[in-house]
Amino acid sequence: MAACFCCFRCCWNGTGFNAGHVRLKELPEVKLDTTSMGNDVVIVKNGRRICGTGAALASAPLVQNKAFFEIKIQSTGVWGVGVATKKCDVQKVPLGTDTESWVLRHTGFIHHGNEQIIKLSECPQEGDIVGLTYDHIELNFYLNGKALHCPVTGIKGTFYPVLYVDEGAILDAQFSNFYHVAPEGFEQIMVEQSLL
Repeated sequence: MAACFCCFRCCWNGTGFNAGHVRLKELPEVKLDTTSMGNDVVIVKNGRRICGTGAALASAPLVQNKAFFEIKIQSTGVWGVGVATKKCDVQKVPLGTDTESWVLRHTGFIHHGNEQIIKLSECPQEGDIVGLTYDHIELNFYLNGKALHCPVTGIKGTFYPVLYVDEGAILDAQFSNFYHVAPEGFEQIMVEQSLL
């Protein structure tokens, strides 16, 4: 009986059956991907800020049902934010000229397939926060936490967040720790992990 009690005491004190704690592997952080960016793009601030000329995809695709991310317009110029496939030409800006990307441009228009498909009621300015939600049915945009009610539909496949800059624009990507509360049911982009 004493041996059993000793074993129980050791377990209780953390020196028995499971003496140490198992360190969980840190989950990879979503950031701008330096392997999927234009040659004249500069990515700084631990993969969160884009400047220079060109585009960059995020390091993780939008695989969950309801994903949210934001950008802050640090400096105006020519810029765009949206979603794109891996086939998107990150060297060529502006994006939205092909069938591989859907982007909101600095002009306040959403472009796809070289067409202006939607005009926003408000045009984002320097210092503004642009939020995006994607649920595999619609891509929606938010300005400083307010829904702009301009859904883009018909987007199917595997997509990544994409940002592009030119003519002095600087954008900060926010893939977690958002400026504004994510719309109900939406959350930060999750990185797919293998169980093995």
